[in-house]
Amino acid sequence: MGVRAPQLTLEALVRERLERDEDAGTAALIERLRVARDRGYLTAGELVRICRWKSPRATALVRSNSARRVRRATETAFRSMDERVRFEALVSLRGVSAPSASAVLTLLDPERYGVIDIRVWQLLHATGSVTGNARGAGFTFDQWLQFLRAVRDLAVTLELPARAVERILFAIHRDHQIGTLYRASPGPRS
Repeated sequence: MGVRAPQLTLEALVRERLERDEDAGTAALIERLRVARDRGYLTAGELVRICRWKSPRATALVRSNSARRVRRATETAFRSMDERVRFEALVSLRGVSAPSASAVLTLLDPERYGVIDIRVWQLLHATGSVTGNARGAGFTFDQWLQFLRAVRDLAVTLELPARAVERILFAIHRDHQIGTLYRASPGPRS
C-alpha cells in the first residue's frame, strides 16, 4: 500500500482538480460548529460528532472523556496561538489522535486547517513535500506541522482554503495509489 509519485508538480495536480465547494454534510457540520468557535470550546457531544465524522472507530473512547475534560482541552486549544499547544491539548483527550485533532481544527477553521491522514500524507511524501513516516501512520506533532505548512503553502499559492487543498489532495491520492487502501466508499470525511 502506498502511492506512486505523480508526474506533475503538486501545484499542477491541485490546479487540475480545483474544486472550492465543500461536501454538503461537512458544510452543515462546519456551520453547526460556529457556535463552539464563538463560545471558545467544544462540548463533549460536539467532540464526538467531529471524531465520528473523521473516523467512527474511536467513538467509544472519545465518549469516555468527561464534559469538563473536553471543555478544558478544547478551551486551551482554541485560545492558544501556538500550534504545539493546540495539538497537544487536543491529543491529550482519550481517543483523539493527530488526524482527529486536525479534524477538530479543520471544522472550526477550514481556512487555515486541513485534516491529516494516511492518504494525504502519502501523496505529500511521494512528492517530497514532507519527510519521514512514509507509511503515514502514528503522526507526531512535527509531522502534523510539516503537513500543515505544505497545505497552507499550496492554499496561499492557489488562493484556496487549507481544507479545500487537503480535500483535493485526498482525491488525487486515489488516482496514484498502489494497492487497495480504498473500499467501495471513501468514508464520511472525503
